[in-house]
Amino acid sequence: MRGNTIVVTGTDTDVGKTVFSAALAGALGAQYWKPVQAGLDPSSDAASVTLLSDLPPERILPEAYRLNTPCSPHRAAEIDGVTIESDRLALPQIAGPLVVEGAGGVLVPVTRDLLFADLFARWACPVVLVARTALGTINHSLLSIEALRGRGVPILGIAFVGDAQDDSEATIAQIGGVKRLGRLPLLDPLNAATLAAAFAAAFDLDDFR
Repeated sequence: MRGNTIVVTGTDTDVGKTVFSAALAGALGAQYWKPVQAGLDPSSDAASVTLLSDLPPERILPEAYRLNTPCSPHRAAEIDGVTIESDRLALPQIAGPLVVEGAGGVLVPVTRDLLFADLFARWACPVVLVARTALGTINHSLLSIEALRGRGVPILGIAFVGDAQDDSEATIAQIGGVKRLGRLPLLDPLNAATLAAAFAAAFDLDDFR
Protein backbone atom coordinates (compact mmCIF):
# COMPACT_ATOMS: atom_id res chain seq x y z
CA MET A 1 0.00 0.00 0.00
CA ARG A 2 2.81 2.44 0.83
CA GLY A 3 4.23 2.02 -2.66
CA ASN A 4 1.03 3.56 -4.03
CA THR A 5 1.09 6.54 -1.65
CA ILE A 6 2.64 9.94 -2.38
CA VAL A 7 2.82 12.67 0.24
CA VAL A 8 2.70 16.28 -0.93
CA THR A 9 4.28 18.85 1.35
CA GLY A 10 5.54 22.38 0.87
CA THR A 11 8.25 24.84 1.76
CA ASP A 12 5.67 27.17 3.34
CA THR A 13 1.97 27.87 3.44
CA ASP A 14 0.16 28.99 0.26
CA VAL A 15 2.87 27.72 -2.09
CA GLY A 16 0.44 25.73 -4.22
CA LYS A 17 0.34 22.35 -2.45
CA THR A 18 -3.41 21.94 -2.83
CA VAL A 19 -3.43 22.86 -6.52
CA PHE A 20 -0.55 20.47 -7.17
CA SER A 21 -2.21 17.74 -5.09
CA ALA A 22 -5.40 18.15 -7.12
CA ALA A 23 -3.47 17.91 -10.39
CA LEU A 24 -1.52 14.84 -9.26
CA ALA A 25 -4.52 13.03 -7.81
CA GLY A 26 -6.54 13.72 -10.93
CA ALA A 27 -3.76 12.55 -13.25
CA LEU A 28 -3.25 9.33 -11.28
CA GLY A 29 -6.95 8.70 -10.68
CA ALA A 30 -5.93 8.52 -7.03
CA GLN A 31 -7.76 8.99 -3.79
CA TYR A 32 -6.92 12.15 -1.83
CA TRP A 33 -6.54 12.60 1.92
CA LYS A 34 -5.73 15.65 4.02
CA PRO A 35 -5.23 14.29 7.55
CA VAL A 36 -5.62 17.63 9.35
CA GLN A 37 -7.56 20.59 7.97
CA ALA A 38 -7.08 23.82 9.94
CA GLY A 39 -9.40 26.56 8.71
CA LEU A 40 -12.67 26.03 6.86
CA ASP A 41 -13.37 29.52 5.48
CA PRO A 42 -13.97 29.93 2.57
CA SER A 43 -13.60 26.18 2.00
CA SER A 44 -11.47 23.19 2.89
CA ASP A 45 -8.57 21.90 0.82
CA ALA A 46 -10.54 18.72 0.19
CA ALA A 47 -13.35 20.78 -1.34
CA SER A 48 -10.85 22.58 -3.55
CA VAL A 49 -9.34 19.28 -4.67
CA THR A 50 -12.81 17.96 -5.51
CA LEU A 51 -13.35 20.92 -7.83
CA LEU A 52 -9.89 20.99 -9.38
CA SER A 53 -9.17 17.27 -9.78
CA ASP A 54 -12.38 16.22 -11.50
CA LEU A 55 -12.36 13.16 -9.23
CA PRO A 56 -15.67 11.72 -8.03
CA PRO A 57 -16.47 12.83 -4.46
CA GLU A 58 -16.03 9.31 -3.08
CA ARG A 59 -12.32 9.48 -3.95
CA ILE A 60 -11.88 12.42 -1.56
CA LEU A 61 -11.39 10.83 1.85
CA PRO A 62 -12.64 12.58 5.01
CA GLU A 63 -10.07 14.33 7.15
CA ALA A 64 -9.05 12.81 10.47
CA TYR A 65 -9.49 16.29 11.99
CA ARG A 66 -11.40 19.33 10.73
CA LEU A 67 -10.45 22.41 12.76
CA ASN A 68 -12.10 25.80 12.46
CA THR A 69 -9.18 28.04 13.31
CA PRO A 70 -6.88 28.91 10.35
CA CYS A 71 -3.44 28.46 11.90
CA SER A 72 -0.92 25.74 12.68
CA PRO A 73 -2.80 22.51 13.50
CA HIS A 74 -1.35 22.22 17.00
CA ARG A 75 -2.64 25.68 17.94
CA ALA A 76 -5.89 25.35 15.99
CA ALA A 77 -6.66 22.19 17.93
CA GLU A 78 -5.96 23.91 21.24
CA ILE A 79 -8.18 26.86 20.34
CA ASP A 80 -10.95 24.55 19.13
CA GLY A 81 -10.71 22.37 22.24
CA VAL A 82 -9.65 19.28 20.27
CA THR A 83 -6.95 16.77 21.16
CA ILE A 84 -5.13 15.40 18.12
CA GLU A 85 -4.35 11.72 18.65
CA SER A 86 -1.46 10.48 16.51
CA ASP A 87 -3.06 7.04 16.18
CA ARG A 88 -5.82 8.62 14.09
CA LEU A 89 -3.20 9.87 11.63
CA ALA A 90 -2.25 6.43 10.34
CA LEU A 91 -2.46 6.18 6.57
CA PRO A 92 -5.83 4.97 5.27
CA GLN A 93 -5.82 1.31 4.25
CA ILE A 94 -7.05 1.54 0.68
CA ALA A 95 -6.45 -0.11 -2.67
CA GLY A 96 -4.85 1.92 -5.44
CA PRO A 97 -2.93 5.20 -5.44
CA LEU A 98 -3.31 7.75 -2.63
CA VAL A 99 -2.20 11.39 -2.54
CA VAL A 100 -1.77 12.77 0.98
CA GLU A 101 -1.43 16.51 1.56
CA GLY A 102 0.30 17.98 4.57
CA ALA A 103 -0.29 21.44 6.04
CA GLY A 104 2.02 24.42 5.65
CA GLY A 105 5.72 23.57 5.62
CA VAL A 106 7.53 20.42 6.65
CA LEU A 107 8.23 21.56 10.24
CA VAL A 108 4.69 22.71 11.01
CA PRO A 109 3.59 21.19 14.34
CA VAL A 110 0.75 18.68 14.27
CA THR A 111 0.85 18.64 18.08
CA ARG A 112 3.33 20.15 20.50
CA ASP A 113 5.46 17.01 20.27
CA LEU A 114 4.90 15.91 16.65
CA LEU A 115 5.94 17.76 13.48
CA PHE A 116 4.66 16.94 10.01
CA ALA A 117 8.17 15.84 9.01
CA ASP A 118 8.11 13.35 11.89
CA LEU A 119 4.76 12.06 10.66
CA PHE A 120 6.15 11.68 7.13
CA ALA A 121 9.09 9.69 8.53
CA ARG A 122 6.64 7.42 10.34
CA TRP A 123 4.70 6.84 7.13
CA ALA A 124 7.91 6.16 5.13
CA CYS A 125 6.26 7.16 1.85
CA PRO A 126 7.86 9.15 -0.98
CA VAL A 127 7.38 12.90 -0.60
CA VAL A 128 6.99 15.60 -3.25
CA LEU A 129 8.16 19.00 -2.03
CA VAL A 130 6.21 21.89 -3.57
CA ALA A 131 8.01 25.23 -3.75
CA ARG A 132 7.36 28.70 -5.08
CA THR A 133 9.61 30.07 -7.80
CA ALA A 134 9.55 33.52 -6.16
CA LEU A 135 12.42 35.22 -4.32
CA GLY A 136 13.50 33.28 -1.23
CA THR A 137 12.68 29.87 -2.60
CA ILE A 138 16.29 28.61 -2.65
CA ASN A 139 16.70 29.04 1.10
CA HIS A 140 13.26 27.70 2.00
CA SER A 141 13.58 24.74 -0.34
CA LEU A 142 17.05 23.68 0.80
CA LEU A 143 16.08 23.97 4.47
CA SER A 144 13.01 21.83 3.82
CA ILE A 145 15.07 19.23 1.98
CA GLU A 146 17.53 19.07 4.89
CA ALA A 147 14.71 18.68 7.41
CA LEU A 148 13.19 15.81 5.46
CA ARG A 149 16.46 14.07 4.68
CA GLY A 150 17.63 14.36 8.28
CA ARG A 151 14.61 12.29 9.30
CA GLY A 152 15.15 9.71 6.60
CA VAL A 153 12.10 10.78 4.60
CA PRO A 154 12.37 9.61 0.96
CA ILE A 155 12.11 12.62 -1.37
CA LEU A 156 10.61 11.81 -4.76
CA GLY A 157 11.48 15.26 -6.05
CA ILE A 158 10.59 18.92 -6.08
CA ALA A 159 7.71 20.53 -7.97
CA PHE A 160 7.67 24.27 -8.55
CA VAL A 161 4.69 26.58 -8.82
CA GLY A 162 4.87 30.03 -10.41
CA ASP A 163 6.65 31.88 -13.19
CA ALA A 164 9.73 30.20 -14.63
CA GLN A 165 12.99 30.88 -12.76
CA ASP A 166 15.28 28.38 -14.41
CA ASP A 167 18.45 29.16 -12.47
CA SER A 168 16.74 29.04 -9.06
CA GLU A 169 14.99 25.78 -9.91
CA ALA A 170 18.18 24.17 -11.22
CA THR A 171 20.21 25.44 -8.25
CA ILE A 172 17.80 23.91 -5.73
CA ALA A 173 17.78 20.57 -7.51
CA GLN A 174 21.59 20.49 -7.80
CA ILE A 175 22.51 21.61 -4.29
CA GLY A 176 19.63 19.71 -2.69
CA GLY A 177 20.36 16.56 -4.64
CA VAL A 178 16.71 16.09 -5.63
CA LYS A 179 14.91 15.49 -8.90
CA ARG A 180 13.37 18.53 -10.55
CA LEU A 181 9.94 17.15 -11.42
CA GLY A 182 8.48 20.16 -13.25
CA ARG A 183 6.69 23.45 -12.76
CA LEU A 184 3.05 24.45 -12.72
CA PRO A 185 2.48 27.99 -14.04
CA LEU A 186 0.05 30.35 -12.35
CA LEU A 187 -3.22 29.65 -14.14
CA ASP A 188 -5.98 32.12 -14.98
CA PRO A 189 -8.56 30.77 -15.15
CA LEU A 190 -7.81 27.95 -12.73
CA ASN A 191 -10.18 25.03 -13.15
CA ALA A 192 -10.04 21.27 -13.59
CA ALA A 193 -9.49 21.47 -17.35
CA THR A 194 -6.74 24.11 -17.34
CA LEU A 195 -4.98 22.42 -14.42
CA ALA A 196 -5.02 18.97 -16.02
CA ALA A 197 -3.63 20.41 -19.26
CA ALA A 198 -0.88 22.33 -17.46
CA PHE A 199 0.13 19.30 -15.40
CA ALA A 200 0.26 17.05 -18.46
CA ALA A 201 2.45 19.57 -20.28
CA ALA A 202 4.88 20.14 -17.40
CA PHE A 203 5.24 16.76 -15.66
CA ASP A 204 6.02 13.16 -16.62
CA LEU A 205 3.45 10.94 -14.93
CA ASP A 206 5.92 8.04 -14.88
CA ASP A 207 7.87 9.98 -12.22
CA PHE A 208 4.96 9.42 -9.85
CA ARG A 209 4.30 5.73 -10.55
